[in-house]
Amino acid sequence: MRILHTSDWHLLKPIGHRDRADEHAAVIDEVVGIAGDEGADLVVHSGDLFDRALPGPDAIGLALEGLVRLADGGRRPVVVVAGNHDSPKLFNALAPVLLPLGVHLVGDLLPPESGGAITLSAGGAEALVACVPFVTQGRVVDFMDDPGKTYARYADRMQAIIRPHHVHAETRKAEAVTVLAAHFMVGGVRVRGGSGPTGMKELTIGEAYAVTEAAVNHDFSYVALGHIHLPQDLPNRAITGAYAGSLLQLDFGEAGEEKRVVLVDAEPGRPAEMTSVPLTSGTPLLRASGRWEALDADGGLDEAWLDLTVVTDGPPLPAEVESWRARFPRAVKLSVEYPRTDVEEHHRVEGRPIEDLYAEYHESVHGEVDDDYLALVREVADEATG
Repeated sequence: MRILHTSDWHLLKPIGHRDRADEHAAVIDEVVGIAGDEGADLVVHSGDLFDRALPGPDAIGLALEGLVRLADGGRRPVVVVAGNHDSPKLFNALAPVLLPLGVHLVGDLLPPESGGAITLSAGGAEALVACVPFVTQGRVVDFMDDPGKTYARYADRMQAIIRPHHVHAETRKAEAVTVLAAHFMVGGVRVRGGSGPTGMKELTIGEAYAVTEAAVNHDFSYVALGHIHLPQDLPNRAITGAYAGSLLQLDFGEAGEEKRVVLVDAEPGRPAEMTSVPLTSGTPLLRASGRWEALDADGGLDEAWLDLTVVTDGPPLPAEVESWRARFPRAVKLSVEYPRTDVEEHHRVEGRPIEDLYAEYHESVHGEVDDDYLALVREVADEATG
């Protein structure tokens, strides 16, 4: 059986305020093409189909069209679990419409015997897909507990949630390919490939949301995980599984990352073999900094979304800035770097992260601000500007 693992589509997420609908449509076309060309028997999507819990009609239309095309008239089953950006209620509403077309949407966390595990025929063999949608910390952690116990309690309770799926898979692994499709962070994974910040929701990728490797043991042929956008295999090489990663470079924290889908060849009772298939669709994201003359001459910047920093000797004239924007119309962010006096630096706003500006305000009015509160400010800012 050949499985195609994809994840974290975040459909119609813009870059800044720039529309990327054509890029999202093109990369879905590419994934559908890979599924056909490579003879995939089953598609597993490990969450964050949408970028918002209440996606617009265009995003819903693109999602439904893409999933139905992947299902190939019901000949290729597709299983999708809800991620932290998805609405379980929306999944539940769409599920009856898509099920006759071969697409299984799983929005709610359910025990194996009540719909949490799906048995399918794929490629002339049987597949068992254990589905674990994203579980918020609030569902498994009592916030009246000692805060120091939060991480351990989340990890322990997630392990308890997943354990019945392991038990169920153990009873079926001799005759079925067993897959765990889940949306969570495993401790030890890399969240970002570079040093820049990522646009992922900071409040769902911290230590309190990490699941230990003990929750993901050896009972599954393959572990298909979503939530982390950086493509990577699981840290424990004894476990056959991977984060497929996002389809596009979604923000400048993902600049330079090579995106992919994962092809998995599996048979009952044996670990699967994974192959990474690079995706070529989508406009790359680049960060660039330097003197204007060098930036202007760099032809490699013309075909990318840019986070551009122009280094100057002093404040530029407004006409200069407008000419820079005209030269690089794909510059999503444009900032200027030049020597400043201490007074200028203290009052500078342009180019500074929103959490730094808020922290400066909070400290001047209310005193020191809590790191968790700053993380919330960061998340709200990402929602407003992303």
